[in-house]
Amino acid sequence: MALRINDFVPDFSAETDQGPIKFHDWIGSDWAILFSHPKDFTPVCTTEFGVVAQLAEEWRKRGTKVIGVSVDGAESHKRWKGDIEAVCGTAAQFPIIADEGLAVSKAFDMLPAEAYLPEGRTPADTATVRSVFIIGPDKKLKLSMTYPMSVGRNFAEVLRALDALQLTYNVPLATPANWAAGQDVIVALALNDEQAREKYGALDIKLPYLRTAKAPK
Repeated sequence: MALRINDFVPDFSAETDQGPIKFHDWIGSDWAILFSHPKDFTPVCTTEFGVVAQLAEEWRKRGTKVIGVSVDGAESHKRWKGDIEAVCGTAAQFPIIADEGLAVSKAFDMLPAEAYLPEGRTPADTATVRSVFIIGPDKKLKLSMTYPMSVGRNFAEVLRALDALQLTYNVPLATPANWAAGQDVIVALALNDEQAREKYGALDIKLPYLRTAKAPK
């Protein structure tokens, strides 16, 4: 069954380049981002892992843990990190799951149940393992994005989406198109105008169903 928004994400035990983890325990009470890759030592993925490493302070400021997934082994991940760090100029301190048996890739609906790793495989054999999953502290899936092999992921957009998710988490707010941190937000119709003003201050009522207010600090 497909993993949908607000589903509990699968819990699993796995080996990483930093040792074994149990996924829900590893998340704890934080936000988490799981980003997956079809193979170690591939060009696009190397640049992506490098950007994730460079953004370490941004993840920390947002109380968010990041973890990679690749369908190669932990020792391969350790060697690959040498290339990643050489390219990006900083240490890649996040763990990478060794999903050699495809258990995580299948649990997160990135590969069909019958998928396997053929001898002499190429990244194309696991091409759909190029996804991003943002997970809330409630262990539920908040957002997912899947990219083709030829398109490098935009981690500025991942950060923007994370900011929006954290701002609107369990409160009657939403963000409009192209929203960026600090811009006005949409107040949900769960609040009438009076309740909305009491909670969020002055409203800009563009339409009866489209009301914006200053983003809470």
